[in-house]
Amino acid sequence: MGDSSSTAGFVEVHGRKYLLPKRPTVAICVDGFDPEYLEQGIADGVLPNLSQFVKSGFGVTAKCAMPSFTNPNNLSIITGAPTAAHGVAGNFFLDRETKKEFMLLDDSMLRGTTILRELSERRVRIAAVTAKDKLRRIIGHGLKPENGAICFSSEKAKSCIVAENGVSDVEKWIGRPAPSQYSGDLSLFVLDAGIKILEEDRADLLYLTLSDYIQHHHAPGSKESDAFMKALDERIGKLTSLGALVAVTGDHGMSDKADEHGNPNVLFLQDVLEAKWGKGFARVICPITDPFVKHHGALGSFVRVHLDDSNSTHSRVPAAEVLEFCKTLPQVELALDGASAAATFEMPADREADIVVVAKPTAVIGSCAAEHDLSSVAGHRLRSHGGLSEQEIPLLMSRPVRDASASGSGGGVLGQAEGGAGRAWRNFDIFHLLLNEAA
Repeated sequence: MGDSSSTAGFVEVHGRKYLLPKRPTVAICVDGFDPEYLEQGIADGVLPNLSQFVKSGFGVTAKCAMPSFTNPNNLSIITGAPTAAHGVAGNFFLDRETKKEFMLLDDSMLRGTTILRELSERRVRIAAVTAKDKLRRIIGHGLKPENGAICFSSEKAKSCIVAENGVSDVEKWIGRPAPSQYSGDLSLFVLDAGIKILEEDRADLLYLTLSDYIQHHHAPGSKESDAFMKALDERIGKLTSLGALVAVTGDHGMSDKADEHGNPNVLFLQDVLEAKWGKGFARVICPITDPFVKHHGALGSFVRVHLDDSNSTHSRVPAAEVLEFCKTLPQVELALDGASAAATFEMPADREADIVVVAKPTAVIGSCAAEHDLSSVAGHRLRSHGGLSEQEIPLLMSRPVRDASASGSGGGVLGQAEGGAGRAWRNFDIFHLLLNEAA
C-alpha cells in the first residue's frame, strides 16, 4: 500500500518502493512490441529517437509476464509485479464456481493496488490513456478526476466526460477525430493526447498504452510497419523534447503463426480432446479473447483446459493422462498441470485451470473450429502471441541509469534480459527505472 505520510517521498506497491516523480515522466507500453520491430526500425533508419535511447540512454531486451497477453501485462506494468501478485492472468476466463465464461473489462479481478493509484493519492497528477477501452477501467483503478487524474481511451474519445475521465471534448482538444478502432492511428492518437497533456502541464506522470493492430497484420520491415513505427518514434521524440523523462516497453512480442501456404497453423484442442474422450469432456479457454478479435481470430499460443469433473467419462480418465496426451500433439511446446504452470510462470494458483498448454513459436491453439471465425484474419498471414516465444520485449529509457553496470545498452545493440550483475529485467520494471534508477 502507499505510504500516507505527508513527508515520505515514495509509495510502496507489492513490496517495491517508488520515489515520487521529480520531473514530467512518461511510461509507454507499445502493444505487440517485439524486439524485431525495434531492430528492423533502427536498421531501416525510421527510429532515430529510439535509436538514441539505445545509444545514450538505457536499453535491454527484457521479458514480459506470462501469459504474453495484453491485460495481464498492462496490470503487471502498473503494479510492478507478476500476475501472481495482482491476480489477472488473461483477458478471458472460465469462472470455476459458476462454470460461466467471461471477458475481463474492468478491475474486478485486481488484487491489491497500482502504482498509478498510490501516486495519485500522494497528489501526483496522473494521466492514463489507452487505445482500447477494454483497458481503461483496468488501468484507471482508483484514479479520481477530483485528484487531477485523467483517464480515457482513443476508442471512446467522443464520449469522455470530466466527471468520469477528467476531460471532455477530446477530439476538439486533440484537434482531430478519434480514429477507427481497427487502425494503427488509434495508438498514435494516444501519443498525441500525451503530447497535449504535457504541453498544457496537466499531469506529472503519464501511462500511455497502445494497440497492436499493426503488429498483428504487418511484419517488421514492411512498408506499413515502418510507417507506423516512424510515426510512433516522431511522437516519442516530441515527448522528450518537451522535457519529459520517457521509458518504452511492450506488453508482449509477436510471431508469425501461418504455415507454408499462408494459412493459420492452428490446433483446435477442444475438438481433439472431444474426439478422443467424448463431447463435453473438457472446456478449452483462450485467454487472448477480447473485443478486438479481428486482430487475431481469438487465436493465441496459450490456453487453459478445464476438465469436466461432472462428466462420467472424465471420472475414468486421470488428468495426468490428458496432460501426457497434450504433450504429444505436434503444435504443443509445453503442457503443465495447473499448479506447476502457476509456479513456473508466477501466476495466481487459485485461478488456474487443470491443465495449461503452450504452443510452439509457429503455432496457435484454439478451442473448437466452430467457435473461431478465421475469415477475420483472411488476407494476411496470422501473427499472434501468448506463448514463451513472445515473452521478449524491449525496455528502453531516454536517460541512462545511475548505475551503468545495470544497463545492457551500449554501441546501439540491446543487451539481453540479464543486465548488470546478472539482473533479469522485466517489462514491469519500467516504473522502477523511471522513478528510482534514472540518472
